[in-house]
Amino acid sequence: MAEKVSGEKPAKKPGLFSRIGRFFKDLRGESKKVVWPTRKQIINNTLIVIVFMIIASLIVSGFDAILGVVRALLLQI
Repeated sequence: MAEKVSGEKPAKKPGLFSRIGRFFKDLRGESKKVVWPTRKQIINNTLIVIVFMIIASLIVSGFDAILGVVRALLLQI
């Protein structure tokens, strides 16, 4: 298999510290694009999560109570 020979040298990989510097520069640029939620949105979303957690816990507790009664009835037979 013959390799192509070109007069250009391959691009040199940047050093470790220049890559780290580039990372933090990109990180700063991306963090400027972040749109943070307002206080009202955070409170609203938190309340929604709390309500759904209460509903889910009530459903699970109800199933647990029903299955506990069924188990007790089956063990009495």
